[in-house]
Amino acid sequence: MERLCRPWDAADDLYGNALVIGFMLVQCLDGVFTYIGIATFGPSIEANPLVSSAIAFAGPGAGLTASKLLAAACGIMLHRLRVHGLVAALTLFYLAVAIVPWAGLLLVIP
Repeated sequence: MERLCRPWDAADDLYGNALVIGFMLVQCLDGVFTYIGIATFGPSIEANPLVSSAIAFAGPGAGLTASKLLAAACGIMLHRLRVHGLVAALTLFYLAVAIVPWAGLLLVIP
């Protein structure tokens, strides 16, 4: 039973802390790149329908901030639950489908 239920006050885990910090950095980069992309190409450039709806409802600044804060809160919750494999997978997923495409798109702007 102990393997299924881990105590909240367990010793700090350097691996998990590094993963959640990396996840937060990727979220920040995605927010900045998305904001620059929306300012440059318009709101239709955002491919995520949830983020696009938040932007349409609250505007680019508030919509992006809300969606990135929600993603960060979920990442912290996963970290606190010690589901570090999922945090690592989500970080790599964001790098592959958000950061790299945004960086490639924004690097070709004249």
